[in-house]
Amino acid sequence: MKRIRGDLLELGRRGVFDVIVHGCNCQCVMGAGIARAIRATYPAAYQADRETQKGDRGKLGSTSEAVIDVGGHELTVVNAYTQFDYRGRGVKVDYEAVGAAFRAIRARHTGRRIGYPLIGAGLAGGDWDIIEAIIDEELEGEDHTLVEFDG
Repeated sequence: MKRIRGDLLELGRRGVFDVIVHGCNCQCVMGAGIARAIRATYPAAYQADRETQKGDRGKLGSTSEAVIDVGGHELTVVNAYTQFDYRGRGVKVDYEAVGAAFRAIRARHTGRRIGYPLIGAGLAGGDWDIIEAIIDEELEGEDHTLVEFDG
């Protein structure tokens, strides 16, 4: 895993990544954190989320996505369903769902440049050391980068 500081959405717009991934809940909300920024910047990604079943626990570990043309560069925005809900206290990220989602991302996007934030370690309350190990295992050999927000 490479690590950089920056704005994931801006880097995606500039063509630094072919795929950007963020963690989603299964409630079709995208109302806080980077999900809210993605909803505002890339409405097609929010629409892809809205086309899934709201409140379906079976979405955990799956993904939805939108392919967006940004200045002639094709950018895929992946909604990775890594937590069931966003309400309440405590850890909301599901570590098994993180693994399953990144297995699916690898299967679909092998050979592409993948960027993501601290998925599951912010509002979802997860332990980044655990999540990092899962992502590294699932994307071993792929070009993938953690983008730590510097804003």
